[in-house]
Amino acid sequence: MTMTILDRRSLLRGAALLGAGAAFPFPAWARTPQWEGLQVLIDGYIAEKKFPGSVIAVGKGTAAPDFLTGGTIASDSATPADADTLWRIYSMTKPITGMAAMILIGEGKLKLDQPISDLIPGFASMQVLTSPDTSLDAVPAKTAITVRHLMTHTAGLGYSIITKGPLLAEYQRLGLYAFIASRAPLPGQPPMVHAPSLKDFADRLATLPLIAEPGTKWSYSVGLDVLGRVIEVASGQPFDRFLQDRLFTPLKMNSTGFQVAPENAGRLATNYYHAGPLTLPVDTGAASVFLDPSPFPFGGAGLISSARDYDRFLAMLVGGGTLDGARIMPPQMVQLGMSNLLPPAVPTNVPLLDGRGFGAGGRVTLTGVGAGSYGWAGAAGTVGFADPVRKIRAGGFANYMPAETIPWQTGVAAAVYKAIL
Repeated sequence: MTMTILDRRSLLRGAALLGAGAAFPFPAWARTPQWEGLQVLIDGYIAEKKFPGSVIAVGKGTAAPDFLTGGTIASDSATPADADTLWRIYSMTKPITGMAAMILIGEGKLKLDQPISDLIPGFASMQVLTSPDTSLDAVPAKTAITVRHLMTHTAGLGYSIITKGPLLAEYQRLGLYAFIASRAPLPGQPPMVHAPSLKDFADRLATLPLIAEPGTKWSYSVGLDVLGRVIEVASGQPFDRFLQDRLFTPLKMNSTGFQVAPENAGRLATNYYHAGPLTLPVDTGAASVFLDPSPFPFGGAGLISSARDYDRFLAMLVGGGTLDGARIMPPQMVQLGMSNLLPPAVPTNVPLLDGRGFGAGGRVTLTGVGAGSYGWAGAAGTVGFADPVRKIRAGGFANYMPAETIPWQTGVAAAVYKAIL
């Protein structure tokens, strides 16, 4: 999976969804939104054979969304892509995990600045590498890792898709992979052997040094996966069960989870890989690795979802924690989770942030166009954001890698904002 993994940084850099478009006054909704630009976007990429099909969900407030669709779930399938097609949303899992933690913070079972060693004792005495890319030499950390650090990628943790050198070798040796892609390794990537459980993942990770002092650097990481373990300990429930009980069931996200049931395999889109001029299938719906039980629930990149389901999550955020009369979380926790939670000393002029902030698992635009928007993108071409200021939300769904090979993710947000001017 080397090509896919090494391209992940630029993939998410290309997904600068929160800065696209322009600000507009709320009364603009008095005009009927025109979504022709979204349909043109879909149809154009299908015509260019960049992917066989896709869906965009867009809505205002908590009202029912509009769905723009095109093509099929696979190049060799006649099944149309629609609102209930299943997609690998990868890192769009992160905002869900972040908001799950905000639920517990609202209930007093967690605190934003609580040391995670209160819940996972192995993190009590961390070491920090002196030369992260070349050596395992380390010194004692001065700062405890907190819940805030996990949410905002400032804990100093690594990621097998970004980490280099001897620390990467340790991640691989200990099975600290936090995603799955296909049954066979992708080009240049060794077979992945995962830790046997979320508990083992977190405990093994705690034995390794950090790449930076907690709270000082933004570095994309497995922080949201560790946060899944924090959620299980704080809630007394398995992480996937907590998501089901507190988010998916009350939001009627009936197609979202870490595994695709056999009877739903016919709804799962094929994932493709762009290799130069070729678009190659790497994980077909009928034989997908997502039909198997997940090694453990990956809080950073594990979910399968549909455009309809993910829109309900975004609509709940725009609605201040309530959807269809069901209160999922307090409005102040939604607002806090979608605000900039970065520690003040953290520089933001780094790739993927590009001067923006970061909230509970998602990037936050602070100023200028799209200010107040919150969301994130996925490794296989999905993207979603909630804009509580302008009362809109949108999600774009296609499955292809690397996602930055075409400007689909940025194009979705740009077309949404253009349509509501």
